[in-house]
Amino acid sequence: MNTRVASAILLASSIGLAACSKKAPEDLPPPPVETETPTTTPTTPTGPSLGSQAHFENAVNGQNVIYFDTDRYNIDSADAAALQTQAQYLARYPQISITIEGHADERGTREYNLALGERRANAAKNYLVGLGVDAARVRTVSYGKERPIALASNEAAWAQNRRAVSVVVN
Repeated sequence: MNTRVASAILLASSIGLAACSKKAPEDLPPPPVETETPTTTPTTPTGPSLGSQAHFENAVNGQNVIYFDTDRYNIDSADAAALQTQAQYLARYPQISITIEGHADERGTREYNLALGERRANAAKNYLVGLGVDAARVRTVSYGKERPIALASNEAAWAQNRRAVSVVVN
């Protein structure tokens, strides 16, 4: 009797499933139309990418470095013009932040030159903030005499090493 019941259940299930199956439509949709995809040539940027140090230096016409007199950290008129150009760049690109690196020449103690480099970097930062740049976008660091750009021990080399350099932070 179990075999007959099982056969009846199997037959009822098969009939139920057959009643649920879909029939193929009489009219099929047309095949997809082939369209030509336009070929595009990849564009390469014509200059340095936004947010890079090269982009910053190009935009400020290389005025990302300001120079100081011996034992001084005041902003003179040439420095002010360079910092105004930097402030305009930072206003145009509010997503970019910078670090101002303060440097000194080789004369003086390490401690004195680190303090002088810090005062130079802070003087540049304060000038930018005075021009409307958000202080949170400008960091400062002092390298003192540890990272000279000119290695000679003469006035020309010392003049190149007494500087504050603005560097883009990624």
